[in-house]
Amino acid sequence: MTRIPALMAPLILTLTACSGPALIDAVTPRSGYRLTADLPFAADPRLRLDLYQPDAPTPGGSAVVFFYGGNWESGDKGLYRFVAQALAARGHTVAVPNYRLYPAVRYPAFLEDSAAAVAWLRRHGAEHGVAPGPVALMGHSAGAYNALMLALDDRWLGAQGLDPARDLSGVVGLAGPYDFLPLTSDMLKDLFGPEDQRPDTQPINHATRQAPPLLLATGTEDETVYPRNTRNLTERIRDLGGTARAVEYDGVGHLRIIAAFARPLRWLAPVLNDVDGFLKGLKAQG
Repeated sequence: MTRIPALMAPLILTLTACSGPALIDAVTPRSGYRLTADLPFAADPRLRLDLYQPDAPTPGGSAVVFFYGGNWESGDKGLYRFVAQALAARGHTVAVPNYRLYPAVRYPAFLEDSAAAVAWLRRHGAEHGVAPGPVALMGHSAGAYNALMLALDDRWLGAQGLDPARDLSGVVGLAGPYDFLPLTSDMLKDLFGPEDQRPDTQPINHATRQAPPLLLATGTEDETVYPRNTRNLTERIRDLGGTARAVEYDGVGHLRIIAAFARPLRWLAPVLNDVDGFLKGLKAQG
């Protein structure tokens, strides 16, 4: 179990609170990568992505699309430089897109936006020096939902002329909601539509043995998205004959699993090492 030294507790509380992103950004290195910001991938003005490319790519580096969380109603790509920097320092290229948020849109608009970002990277990445080939998806919380839905339900990438089996190398889900019915929040009920249509919105109901390899991680102390989401989807994929690895970090909660990418907080849990190893394993296999 990860134990938090008493003297470090105030720092962690500050870094994972509302002011946390600004503080984390302040201690995130600005060297070692090239940032091309605000690349448009669809017509809506919000639909832009930031592309982080390592100064020193490695043979095992992947191209990764990272979707942030925020309950589908908040978030911005600029807040996640610390995630992209951590991965770029390990040799990976990272695209961080925005997607439209509630209440401006409802399901499935954010999936359509996410698929458009993946399609842009597949089709235009080479113009920016990204190596051709399948890309990996990664997300935290609501972003993990987006990533898994693209991987498991081929409607969304299919609408972009892509095929998850061909165009995705693997998927990382961090603290993702994959099996979260019945809905109790009025906001989520409005977001996901009529009750009889909600089963179709659940990643677990689209599980398939053809899914790309999955790394699904959660924290045992997550009280926002319960660990059963990760356990249930992992079990379903394995029962179908697919490849899914589950990791649970003892004593880690919903925000700390992503905060552990920040350089001063990496001792919280080996999330970066696990993700990096998974991504490089995909390249070795492919």
